[in-house]
Amino acid sequence: MRVLQQLSRAGAPAADALTPLQAIEPDLVLVFGSVVALTEPGFAEALRTIFPKAGLAGCTTAGEITADGVLDGSCVVTAIAFGDTTVRVAEAELTGLSGSRAAGDELGAALADPGLAGVLLFGRGTDINGSALIEGLVGRVGSGIPVSGGLAGDDGAFVRTFVLSPSGVSDNRVVAVGLYGDRLRFGHGSFGGWEPFGPARKVTRCDGNILYELDGEPALNVYKRYLGDYAKDLPASGLLFPFELLNENHSAVGLIRTILGIDEAAGSLTLAGTVADGFYLRLMHASTDALIHGAESAARSSTRDLVPTGPSLGLLVSCVGRKLVMGDQVDEEVQAVADHLGGDCTLAGFYSYGEISPMQGLSDCKLHNQTMTVAVLSES
Repeated sequence: MRVLQQLSRAGAPAADALTPLQAIEPDLVLVFGSVVALTEPGFAEALRTIFPKAGLAGCTTAGEITADGVLDGSCVVTAIAFGDTTVRVAEAELTGLSGSRAAGDELGAALADPGLAGVLLFGRGTDINGSALIEGLVGRVGSGIPVSGGLAGDDGAFVRTFVLSPSGVSDNRVVAVGLYGDRLRFGHGSFGGWEPFGPARKVTRCDGNILYELDGEPALNVYKRYLGDYAKDLPASGLLFPFELLNENHSAVGLIRTILGIDEAAGSLTLAGTVADGFYLRLMHASTDALIHGAESAARSSTRDLVPTGPSLGLLVSCVGRKLVMGDQVDEEVQAVADHLGGDCTLAGFYSYGEISPMQGLSDCKLHNQTMTVAVLSES
């Protein structure tokens, strides 16, 4: 396995920066960049010309991740050449929120195969039910297949995000990369670092990822009351105060839900992932130190059963809410992961509107919010 990475800037000829990546004859090219960089006229066509035989996948971001830290306004292109692993890229149209599961089902049907060893999944970050997308895919490929990835960003605007697939750059598609072969090693880890506060409140009315009522009261009213002065900056300030999902016994289930939008008329909150009637939600907050420690924990989990002995890829997907909390110190969580994975592991990734990873210690994949997720790919 060989991995090379180059940085491309909007306005600069793509061929000049990316041609050196041809040297390894990549099987897969992952591209994560700002909206401006990824949607630049001719950029997608240039990628196809430079890498005619490689699978293409990626998305826009709320910040790009490399081993050198976090960038904004750039485009990071990572080329991977496998030794004995086969790559298949599938894509599907996403017609809207209600079509999320069907899109996942279509991706899963295209990738399902006895030799499937892992999946990388990227979806747009707005007008999507990430949980349903994952459920559709996993229903086809099986719950034992590790799936990692994330939902696209647009620099925190939450207006329009884009996905790169073999068809080009689009705001209405999802893409999945199937990796096949018995030599692939796929380690994964996901951890938050957020702390709960306040009482647990029961979900008394919801529809998928639309939360209407908590304890019989409009959810938006409850949320605003707890946010105080931060309420005037909703929905953006919601990234600083996500919900922890609890079961009927008020025990944490390991999932966090971020607020992506509000509806003043309905008094509802749009969450990044699904919740269900009868569950409980509790607010959370975080400190920079706690988030960095969480990133370290995710890195350790990703290599618990896998210690790469040669070149590898570390795919890092972290929530934009973590970036907002850490501010100028955001590079420190990436450095924490880099220190653990070592110099032979090339880091690539982005700040997202939802992270996709198996649950801690399990292969069952879920949509996460406010986590750092780490997937390590290598070959034995």
